Amino acid sequence: MNSGRETNTVNRVVIQIPIIHTQVDLGSLAASVSQTQIHQQGQQAWAQQQALITQAWNEIKQFVHSLQLNFAKVKLYQDGLPICGKEQQIVRDLAEQGSINHQLLLDLMAKGATLMGTESSELLREEYQFTKVAITQKHQQHTLEKAKQLLLQRDQFIAERINSTLAEQETAIIFLGMLHSLSSLLANDIQLINPIADAQNNNQ
Repeated sequence: MNSGRETNTVNRVVIQIPIIHTQVDLGSLAASVSQTQIHQQGQQAWAQQQALITQAWNEIKQFVHSLQLNFAKVKLYQDGLPICGKEQQIVRDLAEQGSINHQLLLDLMAKGATLMGTESSELLREEYQFTKVAITQKHQQHTLEKAKQLLLQRDQFIAERINSTLAEQETAIIFLGMLHSLSSLLANDIQLINPIADAQNNNQ
């Protein structure tokens, strides 16, 4: 597997797993998002999309379970999981609601991995409020620019969280939406690996 960056001394490793959010993961936004998508795509196309997302998650789950790691030295970081002191309860609740993503986190925790709060609660709240409004708008330029700005701010926070909490000789597994990018934000001693993207590129 190849790193997204070349480094002289690698003391820490981050395995980035690109994900697609399911309806369960969207929480209270799920109804609005699904209604908008059904209106734009039609019921059949939306249902097919949901089936493809579930298939993708099953493949991600199979891949992650195949990783040969010392899970006692693995930390888990999760897109949308705030630093709040209630991280495990949030993951359990979403897993019980049917989130494959959060069920997978529980599986890895059972193997000995440590769950980490990952995101700024303030930035997540700001993006939630923004998204509620943006759902009803059609690709207005200022809306797109604001979305990019919030995404960058979240990426910067996530990268700094990893930089400051991942110890030497530890491995991070981060489940992160496909629009996110950490490649230029992580510390120089961290090797970033995106094995699923690498495998797709090699197969093309």
